[in-house]
Amino acid sequence: MNLSQARVLITGGAGLVGSQLATSLLPDVSHVRVADDLSKGDRDRVPDDAEFVEADVNRPDDVSEVVTSDIDIVFHLAALTDTNFDDDRRLFEENTGMTHTLLERMREVGVTNVAFTSSSTVYGEASRPTPEDHAPLEPISVYGASKLADEGLLSTYAHSYGFRVRVFRFANIVGPHQRGNVIPDFIEKLQNDPEQLQILGDGRQEKSYMHVTECVDAIRHVVEQATGEYTTHNLGTKTTTSVTEIADIVTREMGLSPDYEFTGGDRGWTGDVPKMRLSIDKLTNLGWEPSVTSDEAVQQAATQLVGEIVPESQQHWQRDSGSPLS
Repeated sequence: MNLSQARVLITGGAGLVGSQLATSLLPDVSHVRVADDLSKGDRDRVPDDAEFVEADVNRPDDVSEVVTSDIDIVFHLAALTDTNFDDDRRLFEENTGMTHTLLERMREVGVTNVAFTSSSTVYGEASRPTPEDHAPLEPISVYGASKLADEGLLSTYAHSYGFRVRVFRFANIVGPHQRGNVIPDFIEKLQNDPEQLQILGDGRQEKSYMHVTECVDAIRHVVEQATGEYTTHNLGTKTTTSVTEIADIVTREMGLSPDYEFTGGDRGWTGDVPKMRLSIDKLTNLGWEPSVTSDEAVQQAATQLVGEIVPESQQHWQRDSGSPLS
């Protein structure tokens, strides 16, 4: 699909990936409409030139307001996540419900192009690197199960109602303004206690991390270059980073040398996949590959997030004195 001069809707567009996508698209498309209920997103992230509508994609009336017949493509990024939401039944029902509500409205008004952000969690504990055609798909978290159910709905609308669907299975996406994942979590813990850092699990959990700017670039490339009514692409890097390595990167960035305290076990929480690396051969065969490694993506994000989270007065004090933050 040629995005040039397209009219675009981004659900969840005030979040990490959605806001970066809006910023990336604005110079090239005709119009960007961002819909977000701001339960996780931040209005300030939405670029000024985008149309913003505060809307809950689980509410049919809100969806009717934002999905109009003049939209050329919907980027569906809105979702609840299990890292900041502990009601499993509601998480599953709302994630799948909002996708069904959105697709039905699109069908009603004749909008048939949709790009959907899925997750590596649909694979469960799979062999690595994991290709898109890995089977069976056996998620081990309710969040992963909801994403797999969403993919089933999208497949149905592609094959039964003539939709053109692009599904993206994400590795761990990191970048500025992010909260609620390992990098900002470590920064905030170290602000509270610069002498000791608690690490969930044994620290050997090892996954692929991709910077959000690269993620958005890959999404655009696939939407514009892929053919067929329904395609699935993994988005990630060819390398991985362990949780202990992330701790090392963050502590170096903050000028600290804390003791590490591990909670034990081979996973950080129920439903955590300890080892994950996606095959991105399908993506590279389409002509796109990441320019930074997983470690470099974590380093970029850590630098950005320390700059955001740690007060500037402490940052200056750290630089000038060479002493750790306190």
